Amino acid sequence: MVFGQVVIGPPGSGKTTYCNGMSQFLQLIGRKVAVINLDPANDALPYECAVNIEDLIKLSDVMVEHSLGPNGGLVYCMDYLEKNIDWLESKLKPLLKDHYLLFDFPGQVELFFLHDNAKNMVMELIKKLDLRLTAVHLVDAHLCSDPGKYVSALLLSLSTMLHLELPHVNVLSKIDLIESYGKLAFNLDFYTDVQDLSYLQNEISQDPRSAKYRKLTKELCEVIEDYGLVNFAPLDIQDKESVGNLVKLIDKSNGYIFAGIDASAIEFSKIAVGPVDWDYYRVAAVQEKYIKDDEDFDMTKDSETK
Repeated sequence: MVFGQVVIGPPGSGKTTYCNGMSQFLQLIGRKVAVINLDPANDALPYECAVNIEDLIKLSDVMVEHSLGPNGGLVYCMDYLEKNIDWLESKLKPLLKDHYLLFDFPGQVELFFLHDNAKNMVMELIKKLDLRLTAVHLVDAHLCSDPGKYVSALLLSLSTMLHLELPHVNVLSKIDLIESYGKLAFNLDFYTDVQDLSYLQNEISQDPRSAKYRKLTKELCEVIEDYGLVNFAPLDIQDKESVGNLVKLIDKSNGYIFAGIDASAIEFSKIAVGPVDWDYYRVAAVQEKYIKDDEDFDMTKDSETK
């Protein structure tokens, strides 16, 4: 069986940079990696891809020929790729013997929680080529600085998880830039663990622009908490330790940690339920590294609440 990642996320979340950095890291630890570019709008690749959708169809040609905009053109390209899935299978088969696969998908989010073509392609590849894939969903960490945008990111993550039906890891990318857009209202573990969102509702209510949506926000937060599926792993793609911790999480989700192990069902169970080395203390270490501890800011917040 072959293992890999389906890398998805909104535009600007760092998917291509992630694929470049992840492929380099995996090669450093001894894995042969093949990156498959399935984003026809991505014409400036920082990595060497083993398969490129532009060899099949080009977004620019589709937009001119069918008078479509970028979003419509991307949906057309995905539909075309789904209908020509045999082309992709033939390109992947030579890689199946000894490669770890990274699929770099487009950033149009509607492809992963509304349309079925991307999901159908992934399921077809899993079935025919015996792949073990994890969806890695990237969300820009700076969204945490805006409560409304953070709730939107939670909804997008939840919708994508339910739609794709794959082992799934949500990632706060660009964690090293998390404070570039302002201070966080809470500690980082509040956002990674998706803790009691009622506190977040209070933050949103303080914004005059969002106050009129208080009831809607409350209902959305309750939906997210009722499912209880969403959490995030923080990532700095330029930090080896950060990437290594994420790889451990992904390897456990797609079963890579079991590859090559000849053991009893009991031994497999022990591995499956064992700690993934991803806990409060690790998130606290990330916060200490990337988020300044401004005591004056904390005192101001305390005085405002009294």
